[in-house]
Amino acid sequence: MTGNLGGSTRAPQQQRSRSTRAALIDAAVACIVELGWNGATVAVIAERAGVSRGAAQHHFPTREDLVTATVEYIGEQQVEQLREQARELPHASVDRVVEMLLELYTGPAFRAALHMWVAASTDESWRAVVVPLEARVGREAHRLAVELLGVDESRPGARELVQATLDLARGLGLATLLTDDTARRRQIAKQWARVVGPVSRSKS
Repeated sequence: MTGNLGGSTRAPQQQRSRSTRAALIDAAVACIVELGWNGATVAVIAERAGVSRGAAQHHFPTREDLVTATVEYIGEQQVEQLREQARELPHASVDRVVEMLLELYTGPAFRAALHMWVAASTDESWRAVVVPLEARVGREAHRLAVELLGVDESRPGARELVQATLDLARGLGLATLLTDDTARRRQIAKQWARVVGPVSRSKS
């Protein structure tokens, strides 16, 4: 009986612990987006998450621990977003696939990632954390782009064209930070689909 009670007590505690960690990471993403890298202190993040600073430091003893976990979370979210969108477009046209790819680098996760890129550009320790995760996201984005477009990368220039699509998406994502660039992005997607079309096996 005692062992069972102990186990039943630990389960809710573990769930609360996971919930608190998740709340802190979600709050960290929101704070980095809204306040920038320097403004996202542990105290501010803890307040946003609705927990005490002590509770935050129990889960993440230092700001570096919290931000590292947030970087990893953002990377996982970006990869999962790619996979979800790929599942929704199993037989999409070239136009729709290109439009989806150009929308990848928008939203809170991308905004938070940008702040982390800037910080990593001048901090070697953060660069060591951020670069491998961004490389993983980049590889997954490239793989899914090739799959969705049906590109044969053995054809000369095909791989570079896929990478150019993702580079274009990042650039448009930067433009969206300042103004709503949706309409222009859609027009660009239509034109770029004409460039990609000849190397794609997707339906036009």
